Amino acid sequence: MVESEAASGDEVVYAAMFAPCEDIAIELLPYIRGTTDGSHDLAHVLRVWRSILAIHAVEGGDRNILCAAAILHDCVAVEKESRLSDQASKFSAEMAGTILRSKQWTADRIEAVMHAIEAHSFSGGVTPQTLEARILQDADRLDAIGLIGVARTFYIAGRLGKQLYHQHDPRGATRSHDDRRFAIDHFYTKLLRLSANFQTGQGAELARERHSRLEQFLADLLLEL
Repeated sequence: MVESEAASGDEVVYAAMFAPCEDIAIELLPYIRGTTDGSHDLAHVLRVWRSILAIHAVEGGDRNILCAAAILHDCVAVEKESRLSDQASKFSAEMAGTILRSKQWTADRIEAVMHAIEAHSFSGGVTPQTLEARILQDADRLDAIGLIGVARTFYIAGRLGKQLYHQHDPRGATRSHDDRRFAIDHFYTKLLRLSANFQTGQGAELARERHSRLEQFLADLLLEL
């Protein structure tokens, strides 16, 4: 994603969607311009923010830290197939720290945002230690399950040239799942595992509903196959 110092007219409009933290959005949205990955674009950030607000309404937390973490959590783009993909959240956390220092955020608040970003990733393996980190992780994972998770899975598969499924064994009953080759295998290697590890009560409640939709979609798809 491209760094910038000034918000465009479009970003001022988009900032209104981050109410009640529009001021933070105006300040930080210029830094996430330029991605070509439609699964980690501004629409994804907005969905994560809406999930954050839904969880925050029940669980609490510092909304300003949450907003900054939501906007910057994918500010460094690393392709899924890259050998560095499991470090993407670390790179984004470091970039977020640089950005927020340039905005004169205090050290403790920068550290809180950086930790939340580094801990949000499934592949990064960092345990969230703060409420804000737990909320961001839950909100980001909500976007990976349910029907939006289905859409993102097949979008990424097409973008990376994967096959939809293994022709002779789509379920993986007699082979190891390989989501680097087959889109459906990603359900088994990641998506169906996410709902069991949510960090907040409200996040877990929202995840159960989306997980049910995910299971139903997969069952229906396999029936057609």
